Amino acid sequence: MNARIAVALLALFVLAGPVAADDPGAPPDNQSGRYEFSKVTDGMLRLDRQTGEVALCSPRAVGWACMAAPEDRTALENEIARLRSENAALKQALLSHGLTLPAGVMPESRTGHENDVTIRLPDNADLDRAADYIGRIWNRFVDALMRAKQQMLNKS
Repeated sequence: MNARIAVALLALFVLAGPVAADDPGAPPDNQSGRYEFSKVTDGMLRLDRQTGEVALCSPRAVGWACMAAPEDRTALENEIARLRSENAALKQALLSHGLTLPAGVMPESRTGHENDVTIRLPDNADLDRAADYIGRIWNRFVDALMRAKQQMLNKS
């Protein structure tokens, strides 16, 4: 029984040794290269190079703790899109009133988004041309069948 307690105490001492040796004020390990750390007043900022997430890491009683930094990328992108749209509308309003744009400001090259695609629908003339083309193809097909039928009758 005493041998078991001694072994347990020895195992506890061996396992607890490295934890006690850790300096809570030392920056986190960056061996994998995935994270980039920058010193700030409250600890360290951690940038995840794979995901782009940012976290604030600070020393605690046992090691370091990292809390994700608040970020709302969608809200930022929506605001950028709104401002671009508003800017284009203001430029268009100036130009429609016969005013010139300030120096260095270029007019919008497109009225829509950069990836918009404009599709021209066929008008009646286009449809008539398509119907004539299909009619000519049909007539040729029927003529070819009639010639094949006639050749078969002539052979028999």
